[in-house]
Amino acid sequence: MSWKNTNQHYGTLSIALHWLMFLLMAAVYATIELRELFPKGSDPRETLKSLHFMLGLSVLLLVTLRIYAKVTSVTPIITPGLSPIQDYAAKLGHLALYGLMVAMPVLGWLMLSAAAKPIPFFGLELPALIAENKELAKSLKEIHETIGVIGYYLIGIHVLAALYHHHIRKDNTLTRILPLKK
Repeated sequence: MSWKNTNQHYGTLSIALHWLMFLLMAAVYATIELRELFPKGSDPRETLKSLHFMLGLSVLLLVTLRIYAKVTSVTPIITPGLSPIQDYAAKLGHLALYGLMVAMPVLGWLMLSAAAKPIPFFGLELPALIAENKELAKSLKEIHETIGVIGYYLIGIHVLAALYHHHIRKDNTLTRILPLKK
């Protein structure tokens, strides 16, 4: 399999980025949910929060590469083709997912900056994007959490759509992005 996309199948780079993003997003959500198992201020809770921040910033780093790969390569054709409404819905859904992968880490970085908290990134401390502003930090946190909940729905719809295409429509939507061909 080629690292580049073809008209029939995604290439190794696109497939690897897709599934790595899936794993990262799952880890981002898992770390922030699992922190609730531990008391506030405890070491395990703080470790999970730091992991959440670092993994979220990793999503931002990789989504930039993914967007570049997407705009510079061909998208494999879905066979049989989609109706115009399905095509529009698919594009809108993907745009929403990309928006999620960009907005959430940026909001998190802004939130930590406004709260005057360190921005950890695997042994580094990233600079604050904005000056300290506790009220803004609270507002950004609410927005970040709300979009995070919306993200659950976007991801769920994405998975259901892939399963619908594979099992009901019986098109190649899902198989184009799977690492191994049948």
